[in-house]
Amino acid sequence: MSDTEDKASKGSSKTYEERVKAVNVISHPLASKKSTKKAHKLVKKAAGQKQIRRGVKEVIKGIRKGETGLAILAGDIYPLDVISHIPVLLEEKDIPYLFVPSKQDLGAAASTKRPTSVVLVRTPKKDFEGKDLYDALSKEAK
Repeated sequence: MSDTEDKASKGSSKTYEERVKAVNVISHPLASKKSTKKAHKLVKKAAGQKQIRRGVKEVIKGIRKGETGLAILAGDIYPLDVISHIPVLLEEKDIPYLFVPSKQDLGAAASTKRPTSVVLVRTPKKDFEGKDLYDALSKEAK
């Protein structure tokens, strides 16, 4: 393995603490390390059951249509103007939200190769297997 491949593999496996340093100013409430893992697990389960909206345009469209759920935003989005209006909109609609440190990890959990800036996990139906994760995270986000 060459030096450049070695550096590339090290670069993608940053720790939670390193990712928190790259977070922008408006990222509050920021999920703890344990909650971040729970959020990624919830997003992965919801993506498998098509209970998810990903990306700024799709999430905004869903919220305006009256969808509810738990919004998970990435904290390392620059420029800030891309997502700065979303927390205000979520608070107006009483939708709980929290920030996770990395858009790459959020995109990977949402089953896409692209980094994702925001994900809306829709309010789960009765047969959703991640309901306990959803309840725990929405309680923490409020």
